[in-house]
Parts: sequence; structure tokens; C-alpha cells
Amino acid sequence: MPYRFDLVEVLNPLAAEKALGMNGEHHYEELNRPQTMKGEKPMKAKETALVLIEFQNEFCKEGGQSHDLVKSEMARQNMIPNAVKLVENARKKGAWIIYAPYIFDEEYYNKFKMQGIIKQTADSTGWRRGSWGVEIIDELKPQPGDKILQGKTTLCAFNHTDLEPILRENKIRNIVLAGFMTNFCIEGTARTAYDRGYYVTVIKNAIATSTPEEQRFTEEKIFPALGQLMTVDQFLNQLGA
Repeated sequence: MPYRFDLVEVLNPLAAEKALGMNGEHHYEELNRPQTMKGEKPMKAKETALVLIEFQNEFCKEGGQSHDLVKSEMARQNMIPNAVKLVENARKKGAWIIYAPYIFDEEYYNKFKMQGIIKQTADSTGWRRGSWGVEIIDELKPQPGDKILQGKTTLCAFNHTDLEPILRENKIRNIVLAGFMTNFCIEGTARTAYDRGYYVTVIKNAIATSTPEEQRFTEEKIFPALGQLMTVDQFLNQLGA
């Protein structure tokens, strides 16, 4: 999600509550995680979801509300070409492709009296529903069979969306993350995925934040405790059918 800084649609977040059980309780199955955190054991494509967080015009394009915040790191990482290669080849191999766009939700914001990053978004003019800024970029337009989450209103892609039911229904064990921002939405989603029993992989050259220092710290200190880091090529080379 953006920072002073909205999104697309398709899946109903209310269905998530039904899938998670009565009274908001979570009923999880045993996922039998892969036994290695180093990538020695290849992932099966049908058990793997590539979650693409906020590849939207507000971040990715000149004129976007939050583009200046991340453009230097996007360039340094060669992020968009890497993401295109990642998505096209993961899709060909049969992995699930899930888009997690952000759109500012005034009702949600007011209900929880949110501060910090969400308040910065509220105080701006960007990330509004129906605007050019919240559209998914042309380079990564969803294809038939892809999923587009509706309802992402905060940092974590699990919150207020259908992500969890989709993963459980399709027996997905591996969550692979790419997008924005490394130390906010990527990290927030990785932490929740880890806590809920998924095997987490972050694609290090398909994520970006505002400075090299923030990127480096999160790569070195946070992600290794939650799962594994891979480049696009490393991930695709080990992804099995």
C-alpha cells in the first residue's frame, strides 16, 4: 500500500469471513510445509501463488501519486522488466497469479480512525477508486485465470480481502511476493503468511522501497526470519510443474 498516498476489484472480501469460520475464528489445515528454507526442494507450481502487490500507476508511472518515492529504487532493481519476466513465466508453468492492488477506502479509514500511512493517503488526492492511478500497469495486465483481490485497504494483503480463502480452497502452500513497498506491504504480508503456516519466498529484484538502506535492512534482517529470498531467475529455475 502507498505512503502519502488506491485499487482494482473482483473478489468479495465478505466471503473471507465465511471461509475462516464462525465468530471470526480461523480453522487451519495442516499444510505440511516444505522442510527446507534454502530452496533445495523445488516448489510445485500448482501449490504456489505469486502475489503481486500494488503494481499500479500511482507507484509505477510518471505522474503517479507515489512514483517519486520509489522511482530510483525501481530503476536500480530493474524492477518492472524483472516482474514481467517473473509473471509471464510463472503463469506459463502453472503457478497461481494473484493481484493485490490498493484503493483508499474512506469508510474503512473513518471506522478505524487510522493514522500514519493510511492517514497520509487520506490527506492526499491519490489512490482513489476509478482513477487512472489505481489501475494495474499495462505491462502486467491480468490474464484469464488470474485472481484480482478486492478490498485491500491497509498494508497486509490478507486483511479485508479474499486472499486466505483462495489459498486454502486451492491447497496453496507457497506464497511468493513481489511489488511495493519492501518494508511495508511486502513485509506485512510476509509476516502474516508466515504466521498462518505458509512457506514464504520474496523475489528480491522484483520489489522496491524508497531507499537502498531500507531495502538492504529488510532483506538482511527481516525476510530471512520469515522465509527465503530469491531472484527472479532462481525462483523460475526451481519452480516445477
